[in-house]
Formats: sequence, structure tokens, C-alpha cells
Amino acid sequence: MSAIIVVIVGLASLFIGAGAAYTLRRRTDGTSLLQAQEQAARILAEAESKQKDLLLAAKEETLQLRNELEAEMRERRTEAARAEQRFAQKEENLDRKVESLDRREQDVRLRETSIEQLRAEAEELRRKQITEIERIASLTADEAREQLLAAVEVEIRDEASRKVREIEKETEATAGMRARKILATAIQRYTSEVTAESTVSVVAIPSDDMKGRIIGREGRNIRAIEAATGVDLIIDDTPDAVTVSAFDPVRREIARVALSSLVHDGRIHPTRIEEAVAKARRDVETTMQEAAETAAIEAGVLNLHPEVLKVFGRLRYRTSYGQNVMRHSIETAHIAAMIAAEIGADVDIARTGGFLHDLGKAVDHEVEGTHALLGAAIARRYKLRESVANCIEAHHEEVEAKSVEAVIVMMSDAISGGRPGARRESLENYIKRLETLEGIAKSFKGVESAFAIQAGREIRIIVKPEQVDDLEAMRIARDVSKQIEETMEYPGQIKVTVVRETRSTEYAR
Repeated sequence: MSAIIVVIVGLASLFIGAGAAYTLRRRTDGTSLLQAQEQAARILAEAESKQKDLLLAAKEETLQLRNELEAEMRERRTEAARAEQRFAQKEENLDRKVESLDRREQDVRLRETSIEQLRAEAEELRRKQITEIERIASLTADEAREQLLAAVEVEIRDEASRKVREIEKETEATAGMRARKILATAIQRYTSEVTAESTVSVVAIPSDDMKGRIIGREGRNIRAIEAATGVDLIIDDTPDAVTVSAFDPVRREIARVALSSLVHDGRIHPTRIEEAVAKARRDVETTMQEAAETAAIEAGVLNLHPEVLKVFGRLRYRTSYGQNVMRHSIETAHIAAMIAAEIGADVDIARTGGFLHDLGKAVDHEVEGTHALLGAAIARRYKLRESVANCIEAHHEEVEAKSVEAVIVMMSDAISGGRPGARRESLENYIKRLETLEGIAKSFKGVESAFAIQAGREIRIIVKPEQVDDLEAMRIARDVSKQIEETMEYPGQIKVTVVRETRSTEYAR
């Protein structure tokens, strides 16, 4: 490195000298040769001085680098020596561990050999003992085992039978009370209105003159309203009122809203009728959507598919025996959730199944099939859980209930629909249903009389004791209930009670 520095310094001096010579040659015209020589000598002296300084600095740097390299080499040698020492120690420790493992392995082999010998001696001793026991008892081991197992089996079977009888008796004694307690708790915790909802759609009008404007010239207005809404308008002698009649409750509500808007506006003609019906349809759809969302929040059923809520909203204007189906669904959801919580079932499945159990009623007048199966099909179409779909399709026992939650939904539906004041029917249908109940009961052989009591919730049958024994009475109760299920439509359930009474009377004279 010092040689390279010397060469560089020499080249630098050469270039400096050449530059000085060139400068002197250029200045010969304006200065004397003596001045140029003096300047050249001065420049050369400065160059030599700089050269000496550079050489001295280069030597010092070289010496410093040499000292640093020597120190680094010494440090690396020291580290290598320490590493070699550590390696030797580890190798020595490994050798000691290998020797220790060899000794342990030898000890284990010796112990295994000793254990095998002891095991063989124990087995030989066991065989001798078995042989001696068989000689004394005059029985082989297999025969003794069979006798012991037979005795234990008889004892266990007797004990199991006693336990089963005890459990059955305890269950019979407590099941009814427990069930009544659970149902009573659920009903008491949920409180709602008990009045039935009216399904009559009546539009009030300011005067009877408005009836003529609704009918229009040659009936064009009333025909336009009926064609646009799909309902029948009944304009009779009822003062200040027009009745809207339709099978579809949604169409009936659209017609009511549109007719109310037309009466309030006063302009009634076919073009205005079409505009009013279109606006009423949008308003009713918005109302149904909002009602469905509010009902879902009230029932605690969240994250339903928007299309499911859209279909469910149609139940806002659907009634069953005067009971609003949407309110009935909310009640069923609450009751099902409370019963599920009481018995430890899945509360979410019971709540959702109860809330959507009548979903098919929104479309059963448009699509073929029962409302339970239609509701289950809609639930499966929009990826609801299979357990929820089963709750929907099984709540009228058209499909087998596959879970306890499905049974809970069936019970909750009956409770909500069967509570006092929830549903109503006309006097004619009520009397007809009672007469049909009594007629079915009296049609069986051996029946003396039958009475429909508790507003048709129970049928009590009196049989002739000389013609009907106890088993026959049970058969009559089962057959009557089955025929009622097959031939009648009724809310809730009907209790069938068969009474067989024998009286013996004597007179003391």
C-alpha cells in the first residue's frame, strides 16, 4: 500500500511540475526568465514539501492498519482457543452421558428379565390354584363363571325392573304437575291483548252524494276501482259508508287506502283512480315491510333474510278466526322461547320457529299446499336452519317433529290461539260445531248421550255400562278424537272424556 501511495505522489509531483513548466512557458512573453526560474524553483520546493507530508501520512496510516490487523488476529486466536476448549468440554460431557445411558440400559434389561421370571412364576402359581379350586369345587372355571354371571344377571335385572317401575311412578306423579307449571309460567310471563281483530274494511264517506261520485257515470268509476284493486265495492243503503270486500286481505287494504284517498281528494275519475291505487300499493308495501321489521325486533328474531320479512309482512293484514296472524306469531315466539328456557331447549330455534310458523299463510291463497308446508319451503329457499324449517312444517303434525323445539312450537301455537278472547267465530258456526261434536260422539255404539261443554273445548260422552267395558271406553275415546281430527276444523284442541258409571240401588223396607 505504501508503494502505491509513493507512485501516486510521484505522479502528482510530475503533473504539478509539468503544469508549472507550462505556466512558465506561457509567461515568458511578459516576465523575465529569471523570475520564471525562481517561481519554478518555489513551486518545486512546495511540491517536494507536500510530497514529504504525504509520504509521512501514508507511513503513519500503514502502521496504524498493521497494528489493528495484528490486534484482530490476536483476538480471533483467543476466541478460537476458547471455542476449542468448550468443544472439548462438551465432548467429554457427552461421553459421560453415553456411559450413564449404557449403564441404565443394562439395568433395565436386568429388571425386565427379573420381571419376566416373576410373571412366569405367578402364572404357574395361578394355574396351580385354579386346578386345585376346580378339584375341590368339582367345577371348571368356565362353569363357575357361567353360574356367577347368571346369578349376577338375575339380580341386576330385578334391580333394574324395580328402578324402572320407581322412575315410571315418579314420572307419572310429577310430569303432569311439571308440565302445567311450565305452561302456567310461560303464559303468566307473557301478557298481550285478548280482543279479536275485526276484518271488515269500511270506508267512511262525508255524505251519500259521494256514493254517486264513486259509482260514476254508467258505473265507470266503480268498475275502474274494482279492476285496479281486484276487490268488490259494496254500496248499499248503509249511511255514510262503503264496504270493501275481497278474499285477499292485502288487496282489500290497498283498496281501502286508495278509496279513502280518493274520497278525501274529491277528484274521482279513472286516471286519478289508477294513480291513487298505485300510491296506495306502495304505501301498503312500505307499511307491511315496516310492520315485519318491527315484529321481528319485538319477538327478538334478528338477521332474517329481507325476502322472508317481505313475505312475513303480508301477515299484517291476515287474520285467523279474528286473531291477527302477525300478533299471533309474535305471541307464539315469546311463549316458545320461555318454554324452551324452562326445559333447557334451544331458545333461538324455538323463538324463530314460533315466529315463522304461520309464514305460509301469507301465500297459501296463491300457491297450492298447506300453509305449514309452504312456510317450510320458503324457509329452506332462503337458507334458514333445517331445525327451524321442521318447526314450521310440523306445527300441525303434518310432518313428524324431529326435535323438542318443534314440539314446543306446536304447544305455543295452541296456547296463543286457544287462550280466551284470542279468536272468535260466528254464532252460526259455533252452534254448528257443537252439534257436529255431539253428533260424532253419538254415532258410536254403546253411547247413551254426549254433551259439548266449555265452548266446544271438551266433549263428554256417557256410555252404557252394560254394553261398554273399560277397554271399550278407552277405544271409543280414541276413535272419537281421531274422527274429530279428520272431519272438523277448530282452533286449539278438543278434550274427549268418556264416562262409564255403574249404579246399584236398593230400597230397605
